[in-house]
Amino acid sequence: AMVESVEAIEHHGWKWWKAQHKDLPQLQMELVDIWHFALSASIIDYNGDVEATAHALAAQLAQQAEPMVTFDGKDYAIEKQALLDNLELMAGLCAAKRFSVPLFMHIVEQCEMSGDELYRQYVGKNVLNFFRQDNGYKAGTYQKTWQGREDNEHLVDVLDALDINNPDYADEVYQGLQQRYPS
Repeated sequence: AMVESVEAIEHHGWKWWKAQHKDLPQLQMELVDIWHFALSASIIDYNGDVEATAHALAAQLAQQAEPMVTFDGKDYAIEKQALLDNLELMAGLCAAKRFSVPLFMHIVEQCEMSGDELYRQYVGKNVLNFFRQDNGYKAGTYQKTWQGREDNEHLVDVLDALDINNPDYADEVYQGLQQRYPS
């Protein structure tokens, strides 16, 4: 999750010495990657008990009206911080093998995402991960860049064209990726 946090910072733009533009769709996709890692770690912490994991995550969200994150003895009022500052705080927490659900969800909001949008992209990224495996990711034969763009960028296009409420949504995402992937 730390690497994904740093990648999110890169998509935000942090180099004060040059002109940079925030790539919000890719920043959002990095948040989805972080959420994958955070959920997996939490499920492991609760010995595979998904219900206990869900309750623990919900309890973290309900703890404070004004979320505060304490890191190395310093308190951070995350709602008063800029997005870049919160991304840096999350990267630091992840490097220390810690995770704050309230911080993460606030960053999600700062990135113009709702919980529903996080879910939509989470499902899409999960499908992309299966697609990668089915097309040789583990064997090293998968092409991550197609037509000059990373597969994550193609995924954003596919997701934008589909309706999450369709019962075949995941299958449609897979088919959309398949149609774009060079054979």
